Amino acid sequence: MPRFHVDIPLTQVGELSLPPAAARHVQVLRLQPGGAITLFDGSGDEWLAEVLAMGRSEVKVRLLTRQSARRELAQDVTLAVVMPANDRMDGIVEKATELGAAAIQPLMSERSVLRLQAERAEKKVAHWQGVAVAACEQSGRCVVPRIAPVMSLNAWLQGLGPASTGQQRRWLLSPTAAQPLSAQAAAAQTLVLSGPEGGLSQAEEDAARAQGFLAMNLGPRILRADTAPLAVLGWLALSS
Repeated sequence: MPRFHVDIPLTQVGELSLPPAAARHVQVLRLQPGGAITLFDGSGDEWLAEVLAMGRSEVKVRLLTRQSARRELAQDVTLAVVMPANDRMDGIVEKATELGAAAIQPLMSERSVLRLQAERAEKKVAHWQGVAVAACEQSGRCVVPRIAPVMSLNAWLQGLGPASTGQQRRWLLSPTAAQPLSAQAAAAQTLVLSGPEGGLSQAEEDAARAQGFLAMNLGPRILRADTAPLAVLGWLALSS
């Protein structure tokens, strides 16, 4: 059944006109009156609906039943990722959404190749938010992960408050660390910091440790900047 995100609250049974983005999807698929679709607004539930009418610029549907969807991870996982070069950040956002990330924080560090500022950064974040929405539609998630504004690593670290004891664990991915993921106790929240091609500088790793990050090793192989955070998220998804 086709599944679409809408950026308006879905609260009760009844008729409504779909927002432009969802309406375009219905039109592209050429769904006819009586066709069944699923809608979700990001609140955690989804609605079974039927198409009532489709015009040139408007699609009307009827919300039928609200369905509770339990497809989120048992823990809240945020990926703080120093953006890799080219378009590989698109893949990180897409796959992280499929795997259950609650939020993604794009970062720039000393060794970053991709650097975004001002309007260009805002446009990229809006694009990545759209990638996350599409991944939710495909994967069955009803909660869309938030893509945070692009920040420098140092500014982001300085803005972090203290970790809640027993509630949040902070991991810094490092090929030289000795601690394996499997040795860590469970927590309600996990914050994962992953560096760029070439890794973080020693000063940046020290700054992260000062904010309570534990350096974690993913094994004997060196993973790419767009592979490492997804490997951790996959492990967390399977172990939660």
